[in-house]
Order: sequence, then structure tokens, then C-alpha cells
Amino acid sequence: MDLSIHSTFLPHDDADAALAFYRDKLGFEVRNDVAYGALRWITVGPRDQPGTSIVLAPPGVAPGVTDEERRTIAEMMAKGTYGMLLLATRDLDGTFAQLQARDVDIVQEPTDQPYGVRD
Repeated sequence: MDLSIHSTFLPHDDADAALAFYRDKLGFEVRNDVAYGALRWITVGPRDQPGTSIVLAPPGVAPGVTDEERRTIAEMMAKGTYGMLLLATRDLDGTFAQLQARDVDIVQEPTDQPYGVRD
């Protein structure tokens, strides 16, 4: 079987801020920007990985999502527990320095973990 990850979805509650981060801070290319009324789906991805995309999507718009579920999603997004994406780089410290230079809000500096990884 030959499978690959084509796209993943991450929620956003501010399309312009999401675009500014992924395009301007991380340097991802914009592959699609689709508006539907007040909602907006933006597809971005690394320039050298055309087959892998991140779809920045408005949360809680799937059919059948209740108002209570939307409130839960909003609460989880505010805590940072609703969506997750792990990125990798060959030069963690160099990438960290570049992100600092671009005024990215850093939650944790690179750290040697007890389980043998530096992240």
C-alpha cells in the first residue's frame, strides 16, 4: 500500500492572523484561499513539499455541530488543545533563531528531553 499525508486541518478564528503566521513567519506558500460568506479556508504548505498541505479552517462548521460543541471548541482553541501540528527541521537552533528574529511568540525554547530528543 502506498499512502502519504496529503493535508491536515487546523482551526483558526482569525484568517488574516493565521495567514500572517504561516506565510510570513514560517515562509509557507499559499496554495488556496477560499471564502464562503464570512468564513475562509486557507491552504498552505512548505514550498519544497507540494504534496503536503495544511488547511487552515474555521472551527465548528461541519454539519451537525451543536452550539454547545462550538463553545467547547472555542474553549479548547483558547487553551491550545483543539488542534496540533508537529513540524520538524534539520537545524532546530538555526530555525529557532530565525523565528525569534521574525518576532514569533515562543512558548518554549529548544530543550533536550529526557527521552532522547531535542525539541
